[in-house]
Amino acid sequence: MFLLLPSVSIVSAQGNEALIVKEIYDKALTEGECYDWLHHLCKDIGPRLAGSPGAEAAVFSMKRLMDTLGFDTVYLQPCTVPRWDRGAPATGRIVNNAMVGTEEIKVTSLGNSIGTGPAGITAPIVEVFSLQEVEQLGRAGVGGKIVFFNRPMDPTQTKTFNAYGGAVDQRGSGHIVAAKFGARATLVRSMTTGLDDIPHTGAIAPAEEGMAIPAISVSTNDAEKLSRLLRQGEVRVHLQSNGRNLPPVPSFNVIGEIRGSEFPDEIILVGGHLDSWDVGEGAHDDGAGIVHSLQVLPLWQKIGHKPKRTFRCVLFMNEENGLAGGRAYWAASNEKKEFHLAALESDSGGFTPRGFSATGRDDVFTADFRRINDWLPLLEPYGLSFSSGGSGADISGLKSQGGLLIGFRPDSQRYFDFHHTKTDVFENVNKRELELGAASITSLLYLIDKYGLR
Repeated sequence: MFLLLPSVSIVSAQGNEALIVKEIYDKALTEGECYDWLHHLCKDIGPRLAGSPGAEAAVFSMKRLMDTLGFDTVYLQPCTVPRWDRGAPATGRIVNNAMVGTEEIKVTSLGNSIGTGPAGITAPIVEVFSLQEVEQLGRAGVGGKIVFFNRPMDPTQTKTFNAYGGAVDQRGSGHIVAAKFGARATLVRSMTTGLDDIPHTGAIAPAEEGMAIPAISVSTNDAEKLSRLLRQGEVRVHLQSNGRNLPPVPSFNVIGEIRGSEFPDEIILVGGHLDSWDVGEGAHDDGAGIVHSLQVLPLWQKIGHKPKRTFRCVLFMNEENGLAGGRAYWAASNEKKEFHLAALESDSGGFTPRGFSATGRDDVFTADFRRINDWLPLLEPYGLSFSSGGSGADISGLKSQGGLLIGFRPDSQRYFDFHHTKTDVFENVNKRELELGAASITSLLYLIDKYGLR
């Protein structure tokens, strides 16, 4: 993070703007609706895996809601999404081990994985800590076995998303490398900083024709157990899973737009992804981002702010296992030669706000980032800061347009306790923290809309 001195024009206005930002927070914390909307999304609709009935229900329910929020127009943008079916829950067990006998382990299928077949797979496991280690072991070391990827998320990384980025390659691509050397399946340590009994799902990359093998995750407690047992000798594991990939189906992004009164060709976007994994309710990932985004326009209305720039709220489909909604949006926007002055995505949960990160095209980023740092005195009292680097997957393809891409950054220390699990449910979202997030996003976008970036 770096700080810059505010410009004279901003300094002169900050007294009044501080009062308006305070009003935004007051309204969010006393009249906000985002918590009720999240309850509806999680409890009335539930899991929303792309291509599922739940995702379809979410699309039309959110469109009906957006129709009531004061947008000039609300519409559905088509996209084609992959369809994956988990089938019956996966099972796993240690088989006839000298130390523990036969014992269940907590597992779940990874998204887009094929199943093992009804009989399952029983084979020795071989523990590795990197994709390169599989390459080094080769067919002699992993052929006919289950490759057990056991690299933990780095606990020394205070930014847990950095720890996730440093470990997730084994989930996303481990099965591809293992299959190349004749492995029968992969078993992957769950992506969390904690030790618990809850396996985490998540997407795997598509494999080449004829090279797909089952990919299954295991809880961190059971990963630790397997590692201990391997130090005593061979460990055989039985895995049974039922995932299957089905033909792609049509789906939609949901978009609400209000045309700017002064600069209609400058677009400000706020969004999150409407899909979720099927094992939980998608409360933090990304129900929180959806309701954060929906709350912006109603809060502007409560303080009497009318957008100077065209404002769009975009609920993207299929971020979790394909990014089809994001790609459809970028393609349509680029074809129309649109310009997104700023795009902000909330996809890091509903925890206490800590600030925003930003990125952009090299030739414009420094000036744009300097501009938002002018507003730091208005936002610091609410615990917010700015840093460079990263925004959101669904908006990443807008970088070529030359605007500022922004990621909302709440406190991330507990995020990976819930990420992609059955515990990502409404009850694990704190109402006040969620509302503070909506206020933080609304305040920053208010300043961008009022003052611009150029």
